[in-house]
Amino acid sequence: MSAYAQLAAHFHALSAIEGASAILGWDYEVMMPSGAAEIRAEQLAALAGIAHAKLTEPAIGEWLAQAADESLTEWQAANIREMKREYAHATALPADLVEALTRATTACEHVWRSARAENDFARFQQYFEPVLALVREAAVIKGEALGLHPYDALLDSYDPGMRRAIIDPVFDDLQAFLPPFIEQVIAYQAAHKPFTPLADAIPIAKQEALGRQMMQLLGFDFTQGRIDISAHPFCGGVPGDIRLTTRYRESAFTESLYGVLHETGHALYEMGLPAEWRNQPVGRARGMSLHESQSLLVEMQLCRGRDFLHFALPLMREAFGTAGATWDEENMARSLTRVERSLIRVNADEATYPLHVMLRYRLEQALLSGDLPVADLPAAWDDGMQAALGIRPDCVGNGCMQDVHWPGGSIGYFPTYTLGAITAAQLFDAARRVIPDLSAHIRKGNFVPLFGWLREQVHSRASLHSTPDLITQATGQPLNVAIYKAHLTQRYLDQP
Repeated sequence: MSAYAQLAAHFHALSAIEGASAILGWDYEVMMPSGAAEIRAEQLAALAGIAHAKLTEPAIGEWLAQAADESLTEWQAANIREMKREYAHATALPADLVEALTRATTACEHVWRSARAENDFARFQQYFEPVLALVREAAVIKGEALGLHPYDALLDSYDPGMRRAIIDPVFDDLQAFLPPFIEQVIAYQAAHKPFTPLADAIPIAKQEALGRQMMQLLGFDFTQGRIDISAHPFCGGVPGDIRLTTRYRESAFTESLYGVLHETGHALYEMGLPAEWRNQPVGRARGMSLHESQSLLVEMQLCRGRDFLHFALPLMREAFGTAGATWDEENMARSLTRVERSLIRVNADEATYPLHVMLRYRLEQALLSGDLPVADLPAAWDDGMQAALGIRPDCVGNGCMQDVHWPGGSIGYFPTYTLGAITAAQLFDAARRVIPDLSAHIRKGNFVPLFGWLREQVHSRASLHSTPDLITQATGQPLNVAIYKAHLTQRYLDQP
């Protein structure tokens, strides 16, 4: 066998191990009995150790060196590039640290569920401090091995090539733009866009049925995936076996519906990855900012737009058996594009959402460096929310404990949400320019042109190109925050 063939076989087997861990992780969030957390932590830690050992075998380094002299196709060469990146990240960490991280994060996530509900920060702190210490240790080790700042090393884990030097100017631009823009929008809404809140209580069974219908209309294949309920909506599983979750409240059906739509965007990306490269690094999604762009393109760009609402609102009224002025298109559009200051990130509108992300971006860097002790996190969070949005959390459950990311050890992930939103606006803008009558297609419920274009330009290319190159090839220009700001201005101030 050639060196490349040996690498491909090795990473194919590794993919199966990682896939098993992904399904066990989904089961942990959705189906596992609460008393099984300890044994599941051991199972996941063992699999993490096996995967790490397989990814750090000395033979991989030898094969990578030998493969450099072989004649490779474009996809094979890109696969080698991705293998090298994964190998560099993995060999930086000792196996005992990988297993310890898995145990600590699994235990912390389990405690977080009940501690958040009970607003028990002290209990959460006991489990989060060990997680943070281990993440800090891993970040320092990776940073030294890769020649990166520790936080940049974490960023690179979620979004290859992402650095603070790229993020900071973008966030500085948004930080200058958003607060006065939000003030202007709230005043504009009060003067020009009054709306009647949707007071109907929608049974959960009807919400579930509508969510499934919308998923199918967008192209989700239920022979290769499913949807369930969890404390925090997510898209998990593996390509070919996609697992979505959402959560429901009878008094707020749009939260669950748009959570479903958001996660469906993630799922369609995974389902559109090239099957022939499914078990290879190059066949994976190209980083989390691009992944978030796909979910936010569906949720925000497409499904909160007037064209989609024109098609979907009659289906909502039929599914729920509702009628009246609150369920007309104008009122629904205003309710779905309402800008208001709120405490919960996952429920935030797209204008205020980046401020939530930027707060977390600042705080998690301070946590990682040690400048912010965990004990001081609630006060720092509350002060940050006051400065960013002019509101203070009423409890830690609605404050610094609201997200699963930090208890799960995912420090460096949050920036991808806003980078994804900017990318989503740019991709949707490009789709409108190149697809004839896209608006008319959407109004008729024909989503094939849009998702066909996305599959061609984004999904099918997987990790063949870097994120900047992929964005430039798909849209004709590098990432441009001005397109996102123009989208916000047009949607929320009715200005071209």
